[in-house]
Amino acid sequence: MAEIETLFVTKLYRAALEQAGALNDELGAACRAIAAEDKAGQIWSKAHAYRGYTSYGSLNDLPLRDPSFAALKKALDKHAAAFAKALHLELHGRKLKLDSLWINVLEPGGAHSGHIHPHSVLSGTYYVQTPKGASSLKLEDPRLAMMMAAPPRSEHAPLAERTFVYASPQAGEVLMWESFIRHEVPPNGASKPRISISFNYS
Repeated sequence: MAEIETLFVTKLYRAALEQAGALNDELGAACRAIAAEDKAGQIWSKAHAYRGYTSYGSLNDLPLRDPSFAALKKALDKHAAAFAKALHLELHGRKLKLDSLWINVLEPGGAHSGHIHPHSVLSGTYYVQTPKGASSLKLEDPRLAMMMAAPPRSEHAPLAERTFVYASPQAGEVLMWESFIRHEVPPNGASKPRISISFNYS
């Protein structure tokens, strides 16, 4: 009798933060204020054709700049620890450390092409503002480059068998994945900016 086992499963962690409504009000105001003041970030965003604003290339101290980011970091630390446990990561008594945290204000029509996050263990995004029509997160099967002559998956394939998965987050949710997973943000179809805060744990 034939037997099929599932091997090498890729996991996506998803959770809603407690008291996200009040926190998002504070984070949204902070993100907009920083985006308006951070000239270096504006220059970096323009130079890299980022339609909107990101602090990725300019700021590395958000939890020290505003208490709302410090509160977010505290919450993310707990979720990262829970995800690491679920992944059975052997850390030998150590903890994963948040080593980067940055703002993304993606204007209508803006996108972020496919990429991975080298030198990190876990990566993710916390969603502050996701207006109607806002971009999903597109995740790619890490085996894609090695599938060679494999035919495409059927349109009704379960999530675990698909080549691409689109996750549609809500404001107040955090999504987290292992950093080797290639992902992208398709064009923002909303009429308002999509505001999120991305991060890496090493």
